[in-house]
Parts: sequence; structure tokens; C-alpha cells
Amino acid sequence: MAVATFFFYIFAAMTVASAFMVIAGRNPVHSVLFLILAFFNAAGLFLIAGAEFLALVLVIVYVGAVAVLFLFVVMMLDIDFAELREGFLNYLPVGGLVGLLLLLEIILAIGGWVVEPDLIGAVAVPLPSAISLTNTEALGLLLYTDYIYFFQTAGIILLVAMIGAIVLTLRHKKHAKRQDISIQIARNPTEAIKLVDVKPGQGI
Repeated sequence: MAVATFFFYIFAAMTVASAFMVIAGRNPVHSVLFLILAFFNAAGLFLIAGAEFLALVLVIVYVGAVAVLFLFVVMMLDIDFAELREGFLNYLPVGGLVGLLLLLEIILAIGGWVVEPDLIGAVAVPLPSAISLTNTEALGLLLYTDYIYFFQTAGIILLVAMIGAIVLTLRHKKHAKRQDISIQIARNPTEAIKLVDVKPGQGI
């Protein structure tokens, strides 16, 4: 128990420090690297809590895809970050309001746990048939039985959002040569090839 507590405090301290460096770093590339470090430490916290599925998802999805995508976008795009920071004060009231709401939610969660320590355990109702299963098996059984329609609906929403983002960011170049299948099929075979009788020594 003492070893788990020791690693919990290490992972928690590293997560908080990395999250602070994400918003305090002046270089966007360094901020993304600190974000990846925060994800790894959060995955360690999930492992200590027994949620190995969430830890694997955090590493594979967020670190392996999202954070690396952020890193490549920041490194490849020529973004004027000094110009982006100029309008920071305009969004400060909204950001302060969101931060205050999050702080109130954390206080309510911690306060409820202090007043009633068994409150968190009373909310979660495990599946009777999934008591002996692992965390990943129980989660998969729950998603694909009781919540299958919600799961499929969430997938459709994400697919539509992805297609919409591609359509909105797609820019057609005027001088780019593109294929038109209907024109290619309607071509006359006699006009598609031109035979030239080149005499020896003259060239085309």
C-alpha cells in the first residue's frame, strides 16, 4: 500500500507540473511535449486506480494520435503565435468564468466525498454477470449490450464531424489538374491517340 501511495504522489505531482508547463511554456512545441508527459503520468494514475483500459486508451489514442498530430501541426504550420496572444485579454472573462465553474465542481466533488465517503461507491452499480470479468471485458459487455445504440450514435456523430471538418478545410486550387470520370469514358477512341509518321532523321 505504501508503494502505491508513493507512486500516486509522484504521478500526481508530475501531472500537475506538466499541465502547468503546457499553459506556461512560451514555445508551442515544448507545450505539446509537456502535454504528452502529462498524458503518460495520468495513465500511470489510471493504472494505480485499476482502470487499465483508460490508461491504454490515454496512451494509444491521445499520445499516439492527438498529441503527435498537434506536434506535427505546430511544427509544420507557420503560425504567428505573437499575433494570437494579442487577443488573450479579450477572452479572459470567459476563461475565468469557465475556470470558476470547474473549481466549484471540484469543490463539490471533494466536499461530497468528505461528508459521505461511501457516496462514490454507491453510485456505481456493477453488472451481476461481470463481477469476475476484467475491467476491459466488463466495459465492453456494458457498451455493446445496454448502451449499444448510444455507442453507435456517438460514432456516427464523430464521423459526421470528421467529414465536416475535411469539407470546411478543403481548398480547391484553380490550376490543379483533376480527373473527370464522365469525360474520360465519353472520349472517342479515335481522338485519344494521335499517330505521327516521323521520317528518319527529322524528329517530331
